[in-house]
Amino acid sequence: MQFTVTKDDLVAPLQLVSGAVEKRQTLPVLANLLLRVDNGKLMITATDLEVEMSVEISLEGEYFEGDITVPARKFLDICKSLSGEHPIRVVLEEGRIKISSGRSRFSLSTISAQEFPNIEETVFTLGLTIDSQELKSLIDKTQFAMAHQDVRYYLNGMLLEFNDSELTSVATDGHRLALSRVKLTDSVGDEITQAIVPRKGVIEAVKLLSTAVGDCRLEISNNHIRVVLSPFVFTSKLIDGRFPDYNKVLPKNAQRVLVTDKSKIREAFSRAAILCNEKFRGVRLNIDDNKLIIHANNPEQEEAEVELDVDYQHEALEIGFNVSYLMDALNAIHSENVRFNLGDSNSSVLIENSESSDSLYVVMPMRL
Repeated sequence: MQFTVTKDDLVAPLQLVSGAVEKRQTLPVLANLLLRVDNGKLMITATDLEVEMSVEISLEGEYFEGDITVPARKFLDICKSLSGEHPIRVVLEEGRIKISSGRSRFSLSTISAQEFPNIEETVFTLGLTIDSQELKSLIDKTQFAMAHQDVRYYLNGMLLEFNDSELTSVATDGHRLALSRVKLTDSVGDEITQAIVPRKGVIEAVKLLSTAVGDCRLEISNNHIRVVLSPFVFTSKLIDGRFPDYNKVLPKNAQRVLVTDKSKIREAFSRAAILCNEKFRGVRLNIDDNKLIIHANNPEQEEAEVELDVDYQHEALEIGFNVSYLMDALNAIHSENVRFNLGDSNSSVLIENSESSDSLYVVMPMRL
């Protein structure tokens, strides 16, 4: 196997693909990248058995077909360190990869390509075309609410729900819920299709979509999700489980409505949070007569009180929340004003953009 490629053509795709490599792996080959030269193209693939990322790079000049796996981190670091003035030449000789550029020479150990695992072939039953930035925005608005290493494994990911001409993303850790919807240009059928994408799959998909312009292809099978964004192909296994019915979590008795400027209330929460209990992050809200007072204290007997004018014309309410959860929701909303839909002191709050209901955020109350 042999190929020559410029640093500009190689390093950026190599960095993206290398994100799929698991840092703490049980199989040595999972720390490697699969390099395959075929029909004038170099294909680079990485996997951790849950997520797979690959890219195709067109080659110019002389090449010899073949395949091999190389240590991902070392190969990436070597290619990044080169000046870029000279092309990078990669040759497989006697079971080792020889990398040369200008007056620099490197030799890396390899593992046979036959030992590299491929995510099993699958039949994708649902497919649609969507603007890549629209898909990234949908994920960004909800991914922060995913659980982290929860025993309820189905919460350690994001639900994507396809229904007719609407795509919904939902994430929850049991204490809060984030939901966002986007209209599709194509209908995907009346039958609701759900897919739970694992945390790492969500994170790597966002990295890929961050660099994208234009449309991408989103495909779903019983066990996998795939994003095709030429020249990249991202594939992730799905979590096998049943996601909670998120409609049951949305508050139904929220008759009290508070409307305020998003940046002002976010700044107020941020100020009060300085002196809240670092472990529980609780703040107490007192709302009455177009006024919100945020109270925070900590075990050192330090206290904060921040007052804010709001639009609120209902009976007085006192309620406690985790301030970090409130601020995460506000950071995900892109509008000038926000609406807090409140029930009683034991009910969850529903936070949304005051002009639209495309994204909804539910935060459970805290006893303080």
